[in-house]
Amino acid sequence: MLASSIPPSLLLLFLLPPPPSHPADVIVTSDPVVWWVEEHGAPLAHLVLEAGHLYVGGVDHLYQLTSDLEVMSHVRTGPHLDSPDCLPPIVPQECPSATPTHNHNKLLLVEAGQGAGPGSLIVCGSLFQGICDKRRLSNISELLYQTSNPVDTQYVAANDPRVSTVAVVITTENKQEGGGASGVLHLMLVGRGYTSKGPGDIPPITTRRLSPVPPLRRAFSQEEELGKLVVGSYSEYNNHFVKAVAHNNHVYFLFSRRDMWHKKEYRTYASRLCSSDRSFYSYVEVPLMCSGYNLAQGAGLGSHAGEPALFIVMAAGQASTPVATNRSALCVYGMAELDAMLRRAQEVCYTEGGRGSGGQEEAYIEYAVSSKCLKLPKNSLSEYPCGGEHTPNPIASTVPLQATPTFTSTTQLTAVTTATEAGHTIAFLGDGEGRLHKVLVRSDWSGDLYGSVSVDSGSVIRADLLLDENQQHVYVLTNRRLSKVPVSTCERQTDCQSCLSVRDPYCGWCVLEGRCSRKHQCRRHMQPNHWLWSFEPTNQCVIVQSLRPANQSKDEQTQVTLSVDQLPALTEAESLSCVFGLLPPQPAVITATTITCQSPAPELLPPMPTGSDHMILPVSLMFGHVTIATGNMTFYDCGAVSRLNQSSHVWRCNWCPLDQLCTHNHSCANQHIILYQRESSGPTSCPLVFALQSSALVPLGLTTTVALRGRNLDVYTQDEAPYVCVVQIEGVQINLPAAVEKQPDNTHTFTCSPHQFQYAVSQLQYSSDVYLRRGERRIDVSPGLRLQLYDCSAGQSDCSQCRAVPEEYGCVWCSGSPIPSCVYNQSCTSVPADTCPPPQITQVRPVSGPLEGGILVTITGSNLGMRYQDVVGGVTVAGVQCPPQPERYQISTRVVCELQSSGKQREGPVLVTVGTTPPGKSQQIFTYQDPQLLDLVPDKGPVSGGTRLTIRGRQLLTGQRSDLSAFLGPQPCYIVEEVTDSELVCQTGPSNQTKEVKLRVLFGKAEKTITKVTFRYLDNPVITDASPAESFYEGGRVIMVTGKNLGVVQQPIISVWVEPLEVQRVKRRRRLALLTAKQLVFNSTMRTVSEPCSVLSSSQMTCPTPKVTPEVKVKGVWFQLDNVRVHFETIKGKSFTYYPNPELFPLNREAPDVPYRFKPGGVIAVEGLDLTRAISRQEVTARLGDQECDVKTLDNTHLYCEPPEIQPMSVEDSNELPSLQVFMGNLRVDLGLVQYDSDSVSVVPLAAQIGLGAGAAVIILSVLVIILMYRRKSKQALRDYKKVLLQLETLEINVGDQCRKEFTDLMTEMMDLSSDVGGPGLPLLDYRTYAERVFFPGQQVAPLSRQLDLPESRRQTVEQGLQQLNNLLNNRLFLTRFIHTLEAQQGFSQRDRGYVASLLTIALHDKLEYFTEVMKSLLQDLVQQYVAKNPKLMLRRTETVVEKMLTNWMSICLYSFLKEVAGEPLFMLYRAIKYQVDKGPVDSVTGKAKRTLNDSHLLREDIEYCSMTLMVLVKNGVEVQPCPVKVLDTDTITQVKDKILDQVYRGAPFTQRPAADSLDLEWRSGQAGHLTLSDDDVTAVVQGRWKRVNTLQHYKVPDGATVALIPRSQSSGGVNQVFQTGEKTPMLEGEEEEGLRLWHLVKSSEDPEIPKHRKSSMRERERAKAIPEIYLTRLLSMKGTLQKFVDDVFVAILSTKRPPPIAVRFFFDFLDDMAEKHGIDDPETVHIWKTNSLPLRFWVNILKNPQFVLDVQVTDSIDAILSVIAQTFIDSCTTSEHKVGRDSPVNKLLYAREIPRYKQLVERYYSDIHSAASGCYQEMNSTLTELSGSFASEMNSVVALHELYKYINKYYDQIIMSLEEDASGQKMQLAYRLQQVAALVENKTQEILVL
Repeated sequence: MLASSIPPSLLLLFLLPPPPSHPADVIVTSDPVVWWVEEHGAPLAHLVLEAGHLYVGGVDHLYQLTSDLEVMSHVRTGPHLDSPDCLPPIVPQECPSATPTHNHNKLLLVEAGQGAGPGSLIVCGSLFQGICDKRRLSNISELLYQTSNPVDTQYVAANDPRVSTVAVVITTENKQEGGGASGVLHLMLVGRGYTSKGPGDIPPITTRRLSPVPPLRRAFSQEEELGKLVVGSYSEYNNHFVKAVAHNNHVYFLFSRRDMWHKKEYRTYASRLCSSDRSFYSYVEVPLMCSGYNLAQGAGLGSHAGEPALFIVMAAGQASTPVATNRSALCVYGMAELDAMLRRAQEVCYTEGGRGSGGQEEAYIEYAVSSKCLKLPKNSLSEYPCGGEHTPNPIASTVPLQATPTFTSTTQLTAVTTATEAGHTIAFLGDGEGRLHKVLVRSDWSGDLYGSVSVDSGSVIRADLLLDENQQHVYVLTNRRLSKVPVSTCERQTDCQSCLSVRDPYCGWCVLEGRCSRKHQCRRHMQPNHWLWSFEPTNQCVIVQSLRPANQSKDEQTQVTLSVDQLPALTEAESLSCVFGLLPPQPAVITATTITCQSPAPELLPPMPTGSDHMILPVSLMFGHVTIATGNMTFYDCGAVSRLNQSSHVWRCNWCPLDQLCTHNHSCANQHIILYQRESSGPTSCPLVFALQSSALVPLGLTTTVALRGRNLDVYTQDEAPYVCVVQIEGVQINLPAAVEKQPDNTHTFTCSPHQFQYAVSQLQYSSDVYLRRGERRIDVSPGLRLQLYDCSAGQSDCSQCRAVPEEYGCVWCSGSPIPSCVYNQSCTSVPADTCPPPQITQVRPVSGPLEGGILVTITGSNLGMRYQDVVGGVTVAGVQCPPQPERYQISTRVVCELQSSGKQREGPVLVTVGTTPPGKSQQIFTYQDPQLLDLVPDKGPVSGGTRLTIRGRQLLTGQRSDLSAFLGPQPCYIVEEVTDSELVCQTGPSNQTKEVKLRVLFGKAEKTITKVTFRYLDNPVITDASPAESFYEGGRVIMVTGKNLGVVQQPIISVWVEPLEVQRVKRRRRLALLTAKQLVFNSTMRTVSEPCSVLSSSQMTCPTPKVTPEVKVKGVWFQLDNVRVHFETIKGKSFTYYPNPELFPLNREAPDVPYRFKPGGVIAVEGLDLTRAISRQEVTARLGDQECDVKTLDNTHLYCEPPEIQPMSVEDSNELPSLQVFMGNLRVDLGLVQYDSDSVSVVPLAAQIGLGAGAAVIILSVLVIILMYRRKSKQALRDYKKVLLQLETLEINVGDQCRKEFTDLMTEMMDLSSDVGGPGLPLLDYRTYAERVFFPGQQVAPLSRQLDLPESRRQTVEQGLQQLNNLLNNRLFLTRFIHTLEAQQGFSQRDRGYVASLLTIALHDKLEYFTEVMKSLLQDLVQQYVAKNPKLMLRRTETVVEKMLTNWMSICLYSFLKEVAGEPLFMLYRAIKYQVDKGPVDSVTGKAKRTLNDSHLLREDIEYCSMTLMVLVKNGVEVQPCPVKVLDTDTITQVKDKILDQVYRGAPFTQRPAADSLDLEWRSGQAGHLTLSDDDVTAVVQGRWKRVNTLQHYKVPDGATVALIPRSQSSGGVNQVFQTGEKTPMLEGEEEEGLRLWHLVKSSEDPEIPKHRKSSMRERERAKAIPEIYLTRLLSMKGTLQKFVDDVFVAILSTKRPPPIAVRFFFDFLDDMAEKHGIDDPETVHIWKTNSLPLRFWVNILKNPQFVLDVQVTDSIDAILSVIAQTFIDSCTTSEHKVGRDSPVNKLLYAREIPRYKQLVERYYSDIHSAASGCYQEMNSTLTELSGSFASEMNSVVALHELYKYINKYYDQIIMSLEEDASGQKMQLAYRLQQVAALVENKTQEILVL
């Protein structure tokens, strides 16, 4: 956390488990014993463990903690004022680029103390060029060493947070200085990557002094005698360091970089130095290979199989870039093998010249230094194991050290540490998603992943992964947390099964101790079967295989035999025991694998569970108190079987019927018969009462006889006791003596004595149990055999209900008793009633209905009939029949009928008639009403629904609420509020289309509408943009929403979904517990806050952001547009962010109550924090008293407002002075009172005011006149424009058929060609040639092709000087000074500027990232210049060095795009043009053609010509085959040769073909007729001054003639031709000297002797300008034929379907940033900048000159067409409206209809890039790094440097003076270093001597 306002005391400490994460590839657990502490300073970078204390380094923060993660000390290390371009100490005046900069921790190391003294903590940051300090280990807040004025030798770490730095502290003998008392020297070896800013000459590896520090020396300094890795090119060897370790008197560095020796791919290297080697003589490195995983991410030194090994996590790189993908692996390299490989490289380079026994190169000298491998004596390595002055260095091996991945992952691995447990190697791996993986590394180097722990989900685990001193925990560092993770959780597994299932190499089951433990913790782990390793899959827990018997009666006691496998061996004195359940142990007898125990005595067994006939007891095999194995034994109870089921098929039970006993015995007491055994027929043999002889229905209060039937009752014949019937009613037993009678079918009938039954429950029917008993024995009854007692009076409250009871019950309505009631028919003392009393009505609902009826009326009362048929036709409502509904009828109490139409308004009671009784009449009066609808508001809404409609009317409360429904067309409108008599509100539902619909309201079946009023369903609102995308907690910031159909929304709302932070914490703590109830918790804790939006128009609305409190977390923001919900992130793909409120400080911070003194005429400055984080200047208002204080400027920490010149009035009665209030949305801040100083402000004199007013009036009048004139002219121009467009359209229609035919022919031709394109058939130039042609257009010999022309005696010295010049160019200050100084010189021409820019591009091609930064810096200066003048002119021409640098930069970055995307359509366009041009005649002298797009190159005369086919003899191997070639009879011989070469060599690039002038065309007629044809010979026709070039027509060559191309003889003369690369312009000048003029198809009309102004009359020139329609038709025909190919090229360039090139996105982002920085809000200006930088600067150049990219020949005719297409492309990129008239250029007329479409392409291209998420900086840098390495070797940088030096020499004094004037340049001694370069290159030694 980078908030300086948070004190160290508020450090967040959580000892809680992190939330779990569940990826698909590994099983991830969330370990509840993971402790963690959250710290400020994200991202945390380094972790050190020393003497039980932990030290953590992050951004601006440093922590010291105990081993239990308790904070001991906390130090702030930043931010501070700094700039990577400036050297410390930072003086703001000397370093304008200095800003408050965060300090990233780069190094965190421990230096041991001298002797027994305390050590120190070494801390290095990214500030102040990476200087370091020392802090006390016991208290890091105490500084031991810090330099206040560092020198350049003390710059240690990289000053860029993205560039890695590693280091290791070593102790060596202090040979040079005696070392003080101890004679020991502490040094730090540092490896750091290359940084493009700041000092560029710090080597990759340096040695730094730590202690002791003698006088005149400095700590951390890089001293000459301490050694460094000398590098020829710092940026080329940009090592990304990963780890530095010390081992066995050596120091090892692990890093990755581009392989400069072999394939230019990125590889990982391990290098080694002797610890005692102060001169780096012993430096040697070897590449590390691991099956395609090439980029090391983290490493650790450990041991495997007892031998030291280097464990590295490596990732696969993205293509040929240093960007790591998610594919990664753990690779292990034995240190012995690594040392052997390093020694081998040393030995080969020392003694064998770097070559192995087979002669192949095995070692070489790296880092571009002047050394080479030698052939020293064979014992050189043993004599000088650490090298010497005479041995070559630094050495690199070409043979890599191979390894096989031990473990692979699809998530990027970032950290590794190892431990050894019981001889096994365990690797702990951190990944990029916050998980810690545990891998067992086997002896064969393979690995098994056995567990993963989610430590900090979604956060990268840092490379510093440390084990604590006891190897019990791993300390894991992530972005914001330090976590303590146990290496294993063995002790948490409480049983053997769970212990073995964890598959943790640390864990095993200690059998006799009964615990899960580590191996050394189990006392007998050496003996077999005592400690079962959990990772061994064959290990199984000790289990009871079988137990005999498995079940037995609880009343028996037997021997139990347990079969047990893998029983651990015991001593003679030890024994086992058996424990049944919780009973005392029984001694066990062991026999091999079986164990015998006695089952427990029956009286010891626990009671049987209620409701069960058996119980299961565990049988545990015990060793002392430890359970070794467990089985289960079942004990059953036959008595319980009897009580529950009477019989059992499972247990061994028998039934004694006379004893009523179920027993395990095989005999019954007293010799009774055993009725049931397991072998018998089953329950059918049991004695049983199986049915009722009498009726089951028994009326209450009447004496009734019950009869039962039984079977199998003969077993009871010996019993003398009588039978008794038992009836149970409400828990009371009624015993009735029974008479028995035996039936013929061997059953018995039992007649119970009569009885009058009663029960107290008030219900019609009661079910009671009945059974038979003899003596004390109960005879079982069939299930379901019950008596049904019933009471007629229960629930039958009236006559109708009573008579409705079913007849079998015999209930009647008895009216004779005191109270009429429903009784059993035999209990009624009087005559039962035949009819019931009249109906009674108590309630009617509703009491109103529509005239049309159709609603249901509910009538409640009594005696409303006994059945539905009783009331059919007997119900009337207000005199109208109302048919009852059968399904809703309730006997006697409710009638529901459907209201019928009345035809008119009426009222009356409800009548119900039943039978012949008088009707029942209601007290309530029912009214027929006629409801009316009057109005509807609003009358439109979106098709998705959600609009609330208010319907006004009369008598709307007709019927019930449930009878009321509303519809819009077929769609329901849902009634949402209580309906009143005059108003109802409904919410519209969705519609499937936009339409007008009528409103219908149904009152039952009555449908009402509003005449002439409809509701319009309109298109749903669409939101296309919403900005800004951030707000602060207080809300009120206005979001401007744009879209379509916004006016259709009734009430738009912006809503924020929030969740309290307490819930967040609960979720983090108890994620596992909440997983099952996630939805419930989610819904109960989420809430929303909303604000209404204001619709401005159908395309715009404004929404103030809702206020949220800091105690909640924002989960989402959306717009609710009626039923349409639009989530903010779906609009632009960017989520909405809430930030803390901006903080504004009082005007008088020291004394807030004292008024702020203000002097009129100035501005008020308000200080604050984060003022612009979520608001812009335009949204902030300030008021001083009752007037506005105009906000002029707003930045992150200041607000400047300009108050009125006269002090405003106060708005508060309590104070006279006005107070300053600032309003930011809902946030209102009172900043204190303001008091103006008393000085009066001067006023403008009256005369001046009058003069100003008069002048303003004149100006306004003039402007009005101009506007009127302009409007008139523009209307006329618009009419002309439309007229011309109509004419063009007519012309194009006329030539449409011709175009289609031509296009068909062309496509047929192109189909053959397209099969070659994309493969080797696409003639792309190699990068070197491409760069030559783009960088140095028009130059015959580019610097890339030259060599350094120097005498050998001077070559080495000059090259050394040029190398130093190269180092100087890598200094940004020197380079920018150099460029600005050159541009300031008058003699430095525009051509020189472009040349120097291209030379710089070549010189810095291997450092494109640096080149880009310099270019951006220069462009920023250029923007500054043009903003002050006219910003729209910027980049229009190439007038500065940086503009040409930009052209070259684009060319470099877009080469791969040309190669992969745009090259093919460009080549197809070229081929199409060439094919079309060649189909018509082309004048070889003037270059004019019949088929063209360029009117100035149009052959206007009608030339008669015909197509013909020549058979060209082509030699194919040994055979000669004829090849048909199409030509024209009007073609010259050279044109014919070109067409033949095109056909014969159609797959070959142009430069690989023979030249036409090197061949002769031979016409072969017959066997002996060979005629050599040429453009000019003695047969040429001469007429006066004109000589015609020979054609096939001239030689009368017939169609189908046979010709051959033969090498030209030396003597043969011909027409002179001059060729340029890729271009051909034949100039037939040989005859000009003789006074003859050549012509081919037409004679040139120009006479050089006649002045131009006299060549033609005015009328002729006008006629030439206005193209006749026939010629325009030709142009249109050509244009239509080529249209598809032009479209393909434009679409390839401007399409965003594939991601645009990263360079374009990056540069456009840069231009947008520049515009925003300089306040340029005119989109046209930014559009022009983008057009000038990409289409105009690059694509137009490529379109006009395809030979820059393709190996092709561009003739004059083709060039003329390409110029028109390129101009069309330029016109498409402009923002001005494209209008044409009669005087417009022809190319504009040709493409008048297409240019608007192309403009849309361009605008969408720019827009898509602008709206895409930015942040491509890292991707751009990766691309630049790749490009630097890919093509750097093809650049001739030495010649470029030499050419640049010529300019330095030319302006030497001016450059030296400019460097000496700069303060930073003086610090860096840039002038002196340039003088050194001059001394070497030109031998100017006297200058340095003078200095």
